[in-house]
This record gives sequence, structure tokens and C-alpha cells, in this order.
Amino acid sequence: MIFQFPIRVFYEDTDMAGIVYYANYLRYIERARSDWVRNIGVDQNAMRAAGQVFVVSRVEADYITPARFEDELVVITDVVKVTKVRMVFDQKVFRGETLLFKALVTAACINEAGRVVRLPAEIKVSD
Repeated sequence: MIFQFPIRVFYEDTDMAGIVYYANYLRYIERARSDWVRNIGVDQNAMRAAGQVFVVSRVEADYITPARFEDELVVITDVVKVTKVRMVFDQKVFRGETLLFKALVTAACINEAGRVVRLPAEIKVSD
């Protein structure tokens, strides 16, 4: 399932050169994943109350071309693999048709002891 999440670049997102600070792309894709989780019906507050949270275990990122103040962006999130305990997301940030950033993100669910646990039932296994 491909999920789209719009972002507008605010002044606070930019560095002294007037371009989006590199770490903010990670924030953008995190927001998109959080919205994807909400969209499929997973209540992260209920998960946390039950002692489980999502964590990112790996990010492989490529910065292709910069975004600037006031740009309208869209984060495209595609779930490329789901096992019983991990998800791999292909995430891309576009300005119109121009690819600005891409990342392959691996996430898991852990309990309060920091041990990996099964993903919520709403997330369907694909392997």
C-alpha cells in the first residue's frame, strides 16, 4: 500500500543556506510513517499503554537535491516487507515530480524491556 503525506517547508526547517536541514528529512518521513500507522487503524497510545512501541532499527538514506523554504513536498511511503516483527519502508520525498530524498527504513515493535515483539495484528505479514 502506497501512502502519501504532504509537508510544507517552514522557515524553522531550513539552515543558514536556506535549504532544509538534513535531519529534518528524517522528521518528515517519521511523520509520514506515524500517519500511515494511524491510517491503518493502529492506536499508538493504546500500544504504549500496553507497554509496546515502534522503534527504527535501520535507516539507509540518500539526499539527492535540496528543498527550500515554502516548498510543498509529499512523502511517499511504500511498505516493501513485513515479517512478524519488522517492517521495511521505502520512503521518498518529492517536490512535484522531483525526487529530493529517499530512504529505506526498518522498524520493529519492542516491549518495555526492549525486546522485539510481534507487530500489531492490523499490520499484515507479507513474507
